[in-house]
Amino acid sequence: MQRTQRARVASVIEKKRLSAIVRTNDESLAQQAMEAAVSGGFQLVEFTLTTPGAFTLIQSFRENADLTVGAGTVMTVAQAKQAVHAGAQFLVSPICDPEILAVAASLDVPMIPGAATPTEMERAHRLGADFVKLFPAPAGGVSFVRAVRGPQPHLRIFPTAGVDPDNFIDFLDAGCVGAGFVASLFTPDDMAHRRFDAIQQRSLMIFEKLHRWLSTRV
Repeated sequence: MQRTQRARVASVIEKKRLSAIVRTNDESLAQQAMEAAVSGGFQLVEFTLTTPGAFTLIQSFRENADLTVGAGTVMTVAQAKQAVHAGAQFLVSPICDPEILAVAASLDVPMIPGAATPTEMERAHRLGADFVKLFPAPAGGVSFVRAVRGPQPHLRIFPTAGVDPDNFIDFLDAGCVGAGFVASLFTPDDMAHRRFDAIQQRSLMIFEKLHRWLSTRV
């Protein structure tokens, strides 16, 4: 049986593991910052819809065939449809809305809703979520993930809040399918001073750590 586009993209997300997520109030800044992250190794990129020009940015970055481009902070069915029309290959939300999950399925794209508790994560899973965005950052972080995955090993958890270059490997070791970087990659100070070289170097360091970790799992 031929795999759906949704299944293919979900497989790519699971393989690439790490996403760069930009949230800013400046479209040009978002573009240049994400370009720096891409030059440092990121191939999963997400533009939050709170960023001005997010749909244009999604469309632009889709021109790079090496990238898998998503839309974040999807809060309505209309936004989901508009994001996919712009070229978004996956959708992410801080909430778990059954209607958004349903429209994502109808559009044949992976959906990653937000959930904070074992009950919320299980509900998202049963509603058909491809992955679950752990949001907001729980107390205990990595220990919380380990505790949840004990009785719920089927959950494909993809944390973003609370993830940084120093702890993301711990999240992967705890069983997370991947992890997303927001302010810990695009730091407020670097963004304010447009230090794109620092974002690139931080990205390179993150992927050096990932490759070392992957080498131990062969």
